[in-house]
Amino acid sequence: MRRLVCALGAATVIVWGTAGAASAADPADGFTIRDERITESSGLAASRAHPGVYWTHNDSDDGPYVYAVDGRTGETVATITLTGIAPRDVEAVSVGPDGTVHVGDIGDNFGGRWPEVWIYRFAEPEKLADQAVEVTRHTVRYADGPRDAESLAVHPVTGRVYIVSKHQDGGALYAGPEKLSASGVNTFTRVAGIGLWATDAAFSPDGTRLAVRGYFGGTMYAWEDGKPRELGRLTVPVQGQGESLAFTPDGRTLLYGTEGGRSDVQPMELTGDQLPESARREEAPDRARDGKGDRADGGEAAGDRADGGEGLGSGPVLAVALASAAVLFLALRRAVRRGN
Repeated sequence: MRRLVCALGAATVIVWGTAGAASAADPADGFTIRDERITESSGLAASRAHPGVYWTHNDSDDGPYVYAVDGRTGETVATITLTGIAPRDVEAVSVGPDGTVHVGDIGDNFGGRWPEVWIYRFAEPEKLADQAVEVTRHTVRYADGPRDAESLAVHPVTGRVYIVSKHQDGGALYAGPEKLSASGVNTFTRVAGIGLWATDAAFSPDGTRLAVRGYFGGTMYAWEDGKPRELGRLTVPVQGQGESLAFTPDGRTLLYGTEGGRSDVQPMELTGDQLPESARREEAPDRARDGKGDRADGGEAAGDRADGGEGLGSGPVLAVALASAAVLFLALRRAVRRGN
């Protein structure tokens, strides 16, 4: 019996340990940026070429560097040096549908002193290693005059670049030309008002949602015909100085970053109509099979617990229960055979 109990206990630990390891390795669980050089992480974007890797950078006064951070460990796996530029106030990073990284040198702490700002663009490297890369430099001006901004987002389908200016009352979303020019001035025009001290913005991977965050809050928008439609407030974690925002590649979770040494990137799972359309379509058949479709009377569908807890049918609990039962059955069968 003692051997049986030990076997059952070991099997349970193995099952839970495996689930825990998988969870810890998932960037959707968040991570801590461990590189001592990254003390003012101001932007965050998921890599397209390297799953699980996120691009980030420091605020002003760091130099022309962009860092590739492993979202499973928080360790820097590559430092990219942008050659031929002298950044002034880098505030945002976003990856376009063609796999090019857009770095936004768009900050203006004087509230609109600089007549022009810049976007630097380079292709994601095939191999993650410390290296220097040449960048394409795009000059940016606003149609209605200089603006302070910390938020840049590239639409994952059209490749169009958008900037959100930073002001509680007069902030706005600005659209760049359909294709950025490397030789002339790129004029960004106002699309819609955004009432936040916006510190970052990001499109969902399918391009149907635009999330904008500030220091203390945020807003989710549906993206319809090139314009945002407000869906509601975001759940934003309490952070020292909330600066960055990124969707996980599956679009189901928002990652929130902050400035400071060894800063935490915290996840917030999306639900309801804040989920991108691709994720909502994936959920619909699952909910129908599980009997968890939305009911017209607002009550709970079959299979939902009245107390809001998880039933035995939930993924991790069911997996452990089945695994433990299987081990117990096999151990008992061996014991009976030995007894005979």
